[in-house]
Amino acid sequence: MIETIGLRKSFRARKATVDAVRGVDLSVAKGEIFGFLGPNGAGKTTTLRMLATLIQPDGGEATIAGADLRRNPGQVRRRIGYVAQGGSTWDAVTAREELVLQARMYGIAKADARQRAARAIESFELAEFADRKCQTYSGGQRRRVDVALGIIHAPGVIFLDEPTTGLDPQSRAHMWDEVRRLRSEGMTVFITTHYLDEADALCDRVAIMDHGEIVAEGTPNDLKREVSGDVVTVGVPGAAEQAAKLLDNQPYVRQLEPSGDGVRLVVDAGATAMPQILRTLDGAGVRLDSIELHRPSLDDVFLTKTGRSLRES
Repeated sequence: MIETIGLRKSFRARKATVDAVRGVDLSVAKGEIFGFLGPNGAGKTTTLRMLATLIQPDGGEATIAGADLRRNPGQVRRRIGYVAQGGSTWDAVTAREELVLQARMYGIAKADARQRAARAIESFELAEFADRKCQTYSGGQRRRVDVALGIIHAPGVIFLDEPTTGLDPQSRAHMWDEVRRLRSEGMTVFITTHYLDEADALCDRVAIMDHGEIVAEGTPNDLKREVSGDVVTVGVPGAAEQAAKLLDNQPYVRQLEPSGDGVRLVVDAGATAMPQILRTLDGAGVRLDSIELHRPSLDDVFLTKTGRSLRES
């Protein structure tokens, strides 16, 4: 449903050129939830906006739902839905009115538009507030309306830009359920996020982006399996720099990164490394507040590929 080859985009900023997207190659299958994961400023939203025809690429090729992005952007627009990070609801109208208007803007007849709006209200559980003005909605309610607006014309692909940013845990969980439901109905979902748990829980495959380039791609489990060994997080308030110097050259440490009031280590085997870490720190008089052992996460994949934590970025 989505194929890109060498997609590029640059911007001029203060007499300098910023390469926001540097030759992105992607392939997204029909009915897949594909996640674009990376820190703010990595190029995720710029890539998404190119795929949604909102900005023109400087180079490269792309096909979306069978339509050529650069040669036939109008056809692409008819085949996709797009939900921006900032939302799109109008305060002065109701969700039902917005849904009908959105369907009409795609050339759908008035009677059909009303029927589609009614189905969307039922599917997204909007009935309780669908006939109130949008200014009365909570953040989670507005976001559900946003997604309903994005799929009212039954697109083959839906682009969701940071769909759960700012939502409370309950609203986030509800949004995850909606995304899974869209996939179960055969829609292809392309989602950008900087939430590690979201990408891990929702996505069939993810691409991790940094500085405009894709640094890793695959299923969450496959990517985590690429990071061999274990991850040990050591809490040493006020002594992270000292602990990092003590542990950095130890033979059992593969990778090390200071993290707030602690140090995160990738080690060969956590069970044997932890006693050695304790002895090293205790011998230098470094007070240990906590020590944790866990299997690699998507953040550890990012750390391995880029040398820094996605959380810290």
